[in-house]
Amino acid sequence: MNSKNKIYILERLENYGTAEDKDVYSHCDDGTYSIEHIMPQHLTPTWVKALGDDYEQIHETWLHRIANLTLTAYNSKYSNSSFEEKKTMKNGFEDSGIRMNTYIARKEKWTLAELEERNQYLKGRALEIWLTPSTEFKPEEKQLDSYTLDDDVNLSGRLIARFSYKNTEQPVTSWVEMFQKVLQILYAEDKNIITKLAASKEDNIALHFSMNEADFTKSAEIGDGIYVWTNTSTQSKLSVLSRVFKLYDADPTDLVFYLRDENEGVEDESGTRYELRRKYWTYALDYIKKAHEEGGSFSNVNTSKENWINGFFGISGFSLCCVANYDSARVELYFGKAKKEDNKKAFDAVILHKDAIEKSLGVKLIWNRGDDIKSSKISYQINDVSIENETDWLQMAKFHAHWSKKFYDVIVPYLQ
Repeated sequence: MNSKNKIYILERLENYGTAEDKDVYSHCDDGTYSIEHIMPQHLTPTWVKALGDDYEQIHETWLHRIANLTLTAYNSKYSNSSFEEKKTMKNGFEDSGIRMNTYIARKEKWTLAELEERNQYLKGRALEIWLTPSTEFKPEEKQLDSYTLDDDVNLSGRLIARFSYKNTEQPVTSWVEMFQKVLQILYAEDKNIITKLAASKEDNIALHFSMNEADFTKSAEIGDGIYVWTNTSTQSKLSVLSRVFKLYDADPTDLVFYLRDENEGVEDESGTRYELRRKYWTYALDYIKKAHEEGGSFSNVNTSKENWINGFFGISGFSLCCVANYDSARVELYFGKAKKEDNKKAFDAVILHKDAIEKSLGVKLIWNRGDDIKSSKISYQINDVSIENETDWLQMAKFHAHWSKKFYDVIVPYLQ
């Protein structure tokens, strides 16, 4: 958080509800006031003893939290002094004219219990100061029409916005893109079925697949030099998918189409975060796809308005995810099957090899089993980079390319 926002929060906590307010802004601007860490940034033996056996964890967790922060005009005099000294010294907390320090001065010690208590107190103050406004207004909810592959409905002429397969959604711009992506997902699950269709000409469905791109006027590659005919009607594409689903013994109700209003115009993204994200992914995908040329995990991934893109490696529901934020960049191995227990089982199988994986990668990863949610994640990230700063894009793109490939090479084999 930048300094002006920190000062704003502390000023409100100090002055809210009283006419005897302190000119916190001016005093901070001219350097009279500064932010004081009650538990200091560098622990002395006295502080270590006071905090107890868990002093390292307490210090790491609470040091920069607001429960440990206050305002003072005597920061340099407080230094790393013990709490008793900060409290009783000349101009200490007991002598302070700042109201929030009178609360602190009433404490006999400053340990985990006092930090947690002040944290709750400040939460209550915050809920009073920044009370959420209430209103009966409800914006109109625009619901997209949705149909499954199993529905008996003619979708010719309708526009598709996105599809969901086994509870994993992907945005698309056309029925052709949906058709290609769904077939790629199925092909990743089992290559043999579509490969046999491409090699055979014995039934009508097989005529839609080929290993020779020249067989079709318009086609899309599914993978490994296998092409599907795309110059067909929407209903024809859905008919092909229905028959392929039967061959895969897949449930057609797992495939859901979300349709756009036929009169809905293209969203104007100019100047929005969506435009920024598309520009970054357009830039970064060249690096990411080049890194994955051999495995092809991101070969059919398109630019996105979201802050993430997913690459796939042949296990339904699992993906490699690249994330670009305003303060960091992250790579994740995402466990997102429809059944929670499947994700936890896979995560547990991989974490058995945690030491070997981290040794091979040379870094410590973030292992998030997500016991309270359906998905699980293994991730690694860098901080102090921002999608807002184009000067950071090269570093972020190389990070996404390098570490998504590292995850693919080192971690994915434990799943296969």
